Amino acid sequence: MTAPERAGKPVKGEPAQVLRMLISCPDRPGIVSAVSRFLFESGANILRSGQYSTDTEGGTFFLRTEFALPQSRRDGFAERFGMAVAEPFDMVWRLWDAAQPKRVAVLVSRYDHCLQDLLWRWRRRDLEAEIVLVASNWEDLRGEVESAGLPYHHVPVSKGQKPEAEARLLELLKGTCDLVVLARYMQILSSEFIERVGVPVINIHHSFLPAFIGAGPYEQAKERGVKLIGATAHYVTAELDAGPIIEQDVVRVTHEQSVQQLTRLGAEIERTVLARAVQWHCEDRVVRHGNSTVVF
Repeated sequence: MTAPERAGKPVKGEPAQVLRMLISCPDRPGIVSAVSRFLFESGANILRSGQYSTDTEGGTFFLRTEFALPQSRRDGFAERFGMAVAEPFDMVWRLWDAAQPKRVAVLVSRYDHCLQDLLWRWRRRDLEAEIVLVASNWEDLRGEVESAGLPYHHVPVSKGQKPEAEARLLELLKGTCDLVVLARYMQILSSEFIERVGVPVINIHHSFLPAFIGAGPYEQAKERGVKLIGATAHYVTAELDAGPIIEQDVVRVTHEQSVQQLTRLGAEIERTVLARAVQWHCEDRVVRHGNSTVVF
């Protein structure tokens, strides 16, 4: 048995951690081999792996791998990977312990369907996340949130006092969450807020982007006689409703349906699309690439 083989052989019965690694880097031969070899020599057992390249020549390579690593090999693992593999291949990468659910803060206004769906999934343990707080510019949903055992923070956005409201939100969010979800939060966040919040922000847009941006999408859809309505979940950037798209879905409609019926159908799509996007992000399935995403 060679030295690398001895190094990779796990101790029978030793506890292991399941870790996830997301990688992006310039495409070139040997990336998968280098990653796999490093994991083998570290005693890891690969459980799942997916890869994608934008172009075999001069493209960007993406890799998601999930593996079990003996706890005795955990110390210094990230540093060793960074030096041995990530630096030589010019990788952008992150590592996450699958046993540690991401902490999610939810911002909402008065529409409750997306919030209620996330709470329902969270209570059933169908959502691989830990909702830590809900904040709103209205008091309307306090009862539902507090009945779920979660803190509810009312942060009103008075006319001319938006900077003060955002400062209060930043105080609430700082150090408490790994992801912010806008579950129909009907306020446009400033570029300063997006820059300072320090974690990804996911929004659900109540239309099939890029059509019908802004307010009243179902009224716009009815006026235009559309045959499909939809919803889009995307990361938030400084440009309104223009961030990298994570998930979209549509439903077929007809001229006979009213604005109220379209709104009800749209709400069903919105909550489903948002839940998928949040789940995929929390499972480390989404890699941002410019203004788009790769979803494993």
